[in-house]
Amino acid sequence: MKNTKTFNHVSYLWDDAKAAELAGDEVALFIYRSNILGADLRLTNYGGGNTSVKIIDKDPLTGVDTEVMWIKGSGGDIGTLTKSGCAALYMERLLNLEKVYRGIEFEDEMVELFNHCIFDLASKAPSIDTPLHGFLPFKHIDHLHPDAAIAIAAAKDGKKITEELFNGEVGWVGWQRPGFDLGLQLRTCLEEAASRGIKLRGIMLGSHGLFTWGDTAYESYINTLEVIEKCAEYLESNYKNVFGGQKIESLPTDVRQLQAAKMAPILRGFCSSERKMIGHFTDDARVLEFINSNDLAKLAPLGTSCPDHFLRTKISPLVLELAPNEDLTDVSAIKAKLAPAFEAYRAMYTEYYNMCKHPNSPAMRDPNPVVILYPGVGMFTFSKDKTTARLASEYYINAVNVMKGAEAVSEYTSLPRQEAFNIEYWLLEEAKLQRMPKPKALSGRVALITGSAGGIGKAIAKKFAEEGACVIINDINEERLEGAKAEFIKTFGRDAVAATLLNVTDAASTEKALNAACLAFGGVDIVVNNAGISISKSIAEHSLEEWDRLYDILVKGQFIVSKAGIEVMRKQGFGGDIVNIVSKNAVVSGPNNSGYGSAKAAQAHLSRLMAAELGADKIRVNTVNPDAVISDSNIWAGGWAEGRAKAYGITVEELPAYYAKRTLLNEVILPVDIANACFAFVGGLLSKSTGNAINVDGGVAMGFYR
Repeated sequence: MKNTKTFNHVSYLWDDAKAAELAGDEVALFIYRSNILGADLRLTNYGGGNTSVKIIDKDPLTGVDTEVMWIKGSGGDIGTLTKSGCAALYMERLLNLEKVYRGIEFEDEMVELFNHCIFDLASKAPSIDTPLHGFLPFKHIDHLHPDAAIAIAAAKDGKKITEELFNGEVGWVGWQRPGFDLGLQLRTCLEEAASRGIKLRGIMLGSHGLFTWGDTAYESYINTLEVIEKCAEYLESNYKNVFGGQKIESLPTDVRQLQAAKMAPILRGFCSSERKMIGHFTDDARVLEFINSNDLAKLAPLGTSCPDHFLRTKISPLVLELAPNEDLTDVSAIKAKLAPAFEAYRAMYTEYYNMCKHPNSPAMRDPNPVVILYPGVGMFTFSKDKTTARLASEYYINAVNVMKGAEAVSEYTSLPRQEAFNIEYWLLEEAKLQRMPKPKALSGRVALITGSAGGIGKAIAKKFAEEGACVIINDINEERLEGAKAEFIKTFGRDAVAATLLNVTDAASTEKALNAACLAFGGVDIVVNNAGISISKSIAEHSLEEWDRLYDILVKGQFIVSKAGIEVMRKQGFGGDIVNIVSKNAVVSGPNNSGYGSAKAAQAHLSRLMAAELGADKIRVNTVNPDAVISDSNIWAGGWAEGRAKAYGITVEELPAYYAKRTLLNEVILPVDIANACFAFVGGLLSKSTGNAINVDGGVAMGFYR
């Protein structure tokens, strides 16, 4: 089959060759269709929508042919869907649930009954959308949340527009929370159209989304694209005075991103009043068009319409009443200016909860905003982790697209507050939240570890990422940094890591790296000063250039990075951790070590001085003293190993055994051992310790602190 379809507003991704490989396997074709639909975010957002297929299969108990529906399981994403992420149900059992359905007030009890319909025992939990697909008689069904369709679905005249645009071939079902009753309404809509001689090709759900279908995977796919394309074309033809026209100008790109970087940790502090939040920033052109418009004040308080959007973005955003180029130098003054806005938002949210709650509603959740709009600058989103914060941003952009389209053709309508509450505090959603795994020790924390593209620094960054932190890896070597970034993304995913070049001896480079961290995650609350070099020479052989290089990187670098990190932590206002990787050599006198050892001693005392100064800010400063970390450590480059071997009268190859043998525990020290010590300081168990040092050297008596 050759595609002759051309689309301007959606992507045609069907591959005939790929589909031919799957011919005869309807479930595989359904998953393929799902994946290519989910690959185009104009068709549905991440995790949004649902797809299904009905097939005839052998009942494993009777061997008799029976109808089975395969559908995306609860909480899945169609773009990444696999067979293991689906639920398969007996259609006869599912349809028979209508006999025991007690009415809309008993919706939630039906979800447990879906489990009695399971055909494939490896099924995921069936989605709340299961009856919506089950009561429609079509083989292949797509339920998506395309912005173009929701714009019409959320318009005041949406029903009329849908009727006229599709000549009655797309039905309309008004807003209702997904569930068993909505499935029955879809069936009724289809039957009523048939009684009038109309064959529907889809159904629009008011303020929610779109249902389309087909007899084959390809027919369903094409039908879906055609309906959405027509919606998009209609909207485009009506875009004139978008959002009432532009009210203010955006700052230039570099200026607004710098402004955002300076503002992010302040906002993160406000949004973390109940738990530490991770931030995300975007200055996407669609966001700027909205937040710089005359209609921002009218539309922003209305909130979103589609329940999938609303669950991610909260009842409404907080709009900052600041000039785009507001002077952020006086942090206390800015906080004083912002505090009333956050207090008002929390009061609004508390009132919303109290007005709408039911006797069995879950307790009120965090009343802080998720979405914060800064006209002329961009949009910040804050949530428990980077992925959720990023998705909230993407969903609000979807909501912006919906508002833009609805306003162009009619008037935008959001969900009524009570309906919004019933979605946000739905007991089934609460049950999902309660099933989520316990947060890891460093969840909600952001860590910058200097020199983290290799050796000890990389081990520390890996340990922190494993424990749930977002990490900013950095290095002075771009090639090494790119390799480490690729490795971290492969292991931990793109939302757990950011990467930036950083020369710790350069204040401008350090400021740039901290700004990158603030744009990526909203701020920084763990700084590990690990970057270093090693030079082993007698004082007579030591050059002034080598001496300066040691002190620049080890002492001056620790000062520059710590100072920049402290500035960010103070903006956030909830404390933090600085861990300095020093050395046994800070306290042990040895041969050929005057430059390195004295610089390490300076690092150690600077750590103590910072701890004494920063206690009032709840910023803890602690030290880890490694020794003889030979494996995968950059310290052994540049002649250090040769110098130490010479000092001890042995060969380089004999160093590992030599170092291990001289320790009390007779242990080889590895980068991961240093990482574990750093985690001990920041992981929560030592939250009341500052000014301390942990030796990780296998036990060197001369290095004991007295």
